[in-house]
Amino acid sequence: MTVLVTGGAGYIGSHMAYELIDAGEDVVVLDNLSTGRRASVPPQAELVVGDFGDEALVADLLESRKIDSIIHFAAKIVVPESVSDPLGYYRNNTASARSLLANAVEAGVKNFIFSSTAAVYGEPEQNPVTEDESLKPVSPYGRSKLMVEWMLEDVAHAHGLRYVALRYFNVAGADPKGRTGQSTPNATHLIKVAVQAALGYRPGMEVFGTDYPTPDGSCLRDYIQVTDLVRAHMDALRHLRGGGENLKCNCGYKRGYSVLEVVETVKKVSGVDFPVKISGRRPGDPAAIVAANERIREQLGWTPIHDDLEEIVRQALRWEKTLAEEKATAEA
Repeated sequence: MTVLVTGGAGYIGSHMAYELIDAGEDVVVLDNLSTGRRASVPPQAELVVGDFGDEALVADLLESRKIDSIIHFAAKIVVPESVSDPLGYYRNNTASARSLLANAVEAGVKNFIFSSTAAVYGEPEQNPVTEDESLKPVSPYGRSKLMVEWMLEDVAHAHGLRYVALRYFNVAGADPKGRTGQSTPNATHLIKVAVQAALGYRPGMEVFGTDYPTPDGSCLRDYIQVTDLVRAHMDALRHLRGGGENLKCNCGYKRGYSVLEVVETVKKVSGVDFPVKISGRRPGDPAAIVAANERIREQLGWTPIHDDLEEIVRQALRWEKTLAEEKATAEA
């Protein structure tokens, strides 16, 4: 049987595709290439260019490729953008997910793994935040993802679809083997932005808000290395194929770093003291959010391997240099 990876030409999805290929799985990647890129897809995987909300296309894929499991990454992910364009986020992240789920039910797909987010918690009442925390997303992005979690619950109850929803905290780093990484132009991920500033690809960077109720006033986040994250998806796939129950799990290290701490780590690892501008808060950013991870460890047997911020930064630095070399070669 074959695994369908939506958004598999993107940052996390391409790492997932490689992880599946490494495990001997047959993989079909569905991506519209709006932010993903062909070069990030493993050569052993089949790439189909199209939208995951295209019901006719997805129906054909599920039947003709004999898909037994879907790992769904494709989504818009920029919180401030979701505040200014909520309807775009609800159309892409929620309405199209409804179409994908309808296709899955119709085709008899057994397993569905969903790329959810810590943004479903909003401003948590306690940190580390557990999966039983009340869900109060403060952005359309977080709400769009929570709606898909609700749909999964209802579809599982009505049709027997089995699922795991993984709530990501802040994803960072790159494939340790150097095959793929965060390649989206103008990406807003903190570590990528800071690394680009260190390498001189940006004139500097901004820190949005230093007046939060945190130790140094900047936002506090749990940064999970991307290969550790996709390994959690492999654990989830084994869990579902082995008859495990439906689950919602946090994906994080139970350790928070502030924005200013991350910036200082990038400066230390790179050896570059790049300019940093302090700006006002961005809409939709909670002050602090750190993952409790007991459930994913106990239920899926997940164990982190790359839980080291300096290692994560080194991976990001190497990948940015790789991208620059690819660009230079293409332009030569």
